[in-house]
Amino acid sequence: MNIGKPKLNVGGLQRRWLLNTASVVFALGLVCVMAVAASFAAYYYSNMESDLKKRARTTRDFFADYVDQNYNEFYQSCITYAQTFEDKDALELQFINIEGELVASSFGRWAGESPSTPEIQEAVQTRDSRTYVGKDPNTGERIMAVSCPMIYSNGEVIGVLRYVTSTRVVDLQIFLVALISALVLLVVMVAVILSSNYYLRSIMNPVAQITEKAKWIANGSYGVQIKTPYRDEIGELADTINEMSNKIAQNEKMQSEFISQLSHELRTPLTVINGWSETLLADENLDAETRQGLKIISGEAKRLTEMVMELLDFTRIQDGRMTLTVEPSDIRGSFEDTVYMYSSRLAQDGIQLNYEDNDEDIPEIPCDTKRLRQVFLNILDNAAKHGGEGKRIDASMHYEGDSVVVRIRDYGPGIPEDEIPLVKKKFYKGSSQARGSGIGLAVCDEIVSMHGGTLTLENAPGGGTLVTVSLPAGH
Repeated sequence: MNIGKPKLNVGGLQRRWLLNTASVVFALGLVCVMAVAASFAAYYYSNMESDLKKRARTTRDFFADYVDQNYNEFYQSCITYAQTFEDKDALELQFINIEGELVASSFGRWAGESPSTPEIQEAVQTRDSRTYVGKDPNTGERIMAVSCPMIYSNGEVIGVLRYVTSTRVVDLQIFLVALISALVLLVVMVAVILSSNYYLRSIMNPVAQITEKAKWIANGSYGVQIKTPYRDEIGELADTINEMSNKIAQNEKMQSEFISQLSHELRTPLTVINGWSETLLADENLDAETRQGLKIISGEAKRLTEMVMELLDFTRIQDGRMTLTVEPSDIRGSFEDTVYMYSSRLAQDGIQLNYEDNDEDIPEIPCDTKRLRQVFLNILDNAAKHGGEGKRIDASMHYEGDSVVVRIRDYGPGIPEDEIPLVKKKFYKGSSQARGSGIGLAVCDEIVSMHGGTLTLENAPGGGTLVTVSLPAGH
C-alpha cells in the first residue's frame, strides 16, 4: 500500500517559535540597535559640546585682556573679533549683551533676530557655561549652542559669548549608524529565521511521516512501517511505533484466524441444531410447551448462525478475501423484496415498516445483489433493535443525480452525538444495550464501499436515526 508524501503542518510551530524565540531575538536586537545609536549620539554630542565649551573658554580668556576698556570699546572689540572669525563656515560666534540682544555675529552685524534659547539667561544667572541642544526658535533648525558669560573687571556680567552650530551632520551620522545597525539586525533575523525553518523542517518532515503512518495504523493498516534515516529521539520514536505496528498486526492476524476457525467450527453444530429443530417442529404430536421451546431454540440458532456469518464476512474483509459477484441487477426489486420479507417479521414485534412507493425510473446498476440485500437486512434489523420502541420504520429508494439512494429511518431515541463517528467501527456498540456483535455495520460499510458507494448515519429531525446508502449507478 503506497502512502503519498505527507503534508507538512508546521504553521503552529512556526507561529509559536516566532512569538517565543524570534520575537525575543528581534526585541534584543532592537534594544542593541537603539543602544548603539544612543551611544554614538552621546559620543558625537559629547565631543561637539566639549569642543564648543573649549572654544568658548578660549575666546572668553582672550577677551579678558579687554576688561579695562569701557563698554563701548569692549563691544567694538567683540564686533571686530566676530568679523574676523575664521571658522564661520562651520560655527557661528555671537556676542549678546546683558539684555539678551545680539551685539555681534560672525555671520554679520545683522545676522538675524536675537536668540532666545534658555541657556543664555542660565549662563548669566549661574555665571558659568551652559549648553542647549534642540530646535532654534527662530529658524526651526536643530542646533547645539554653548553660552559662556563674559565678566567685566568689576565682577559684573556684561554679556554672553555664544557658539552655535548645526547638528545636521552629526544627526545624519547617527542616523547612518542606526540604519547600518538595523540592516545588520535584519540580516541576522533573516539568517535566524531561515536556519530555524530548516531546523524545524528537519524535525517536522520525519514527524509528519510518523504522524501519517500512525494515522494509517490507527485506521487499521497494521504492520505499516516507518522509514527514517535519523538515529536520534525521532528514530527511537519511529522504531517504537514500528514495533507496536508489528505486534498489533500479529495480534490482529491471530484474532482473525481464531475468529475464522471458530466460525467454521460453529457452523456445523448450528446446522445440525437448525435441521433437527425444524424436523422436530414438523411433528404434529408435540405439546404446546415443547413446541414453544423448539421455536425458541430454532430462532436463537438462526440468530447465532447470522452472527457466525457476520464473523466470517468480517474475517474475509480483514484478510482481503471478500469479493463481489457484480452484474447488472434490478436494485429496486431486490430492495422491495427485502422490505416486504422483513415487514412480516417486524409485524410480529408490533413494528410497522412503511415503504415509500414511487413511480421513478430507477435503472439497473452493476452490483452484487446478494451482498446488498445483506446490507439492507442488517440496516433494517438495526432499526428494529435500536429504534423499535418507536414502533415505526420508514424505507425509501430514489434516483438522485447519478446515484441510487436508499434511506431507512427509525423513530427511536437516536444515536448520541459523540458516538455517531464511531458506530461503523468494528466491535463498537457504544451505550446501546441491544443484542449484537457490533460488526454488522462495519461489514455493511465495507460492502457499500466496495460498490463505490457511501453509508452514512445521522440523527433525523424530530428524533430517530436515518441511515442513507448511496450507490453509483454506473460504477
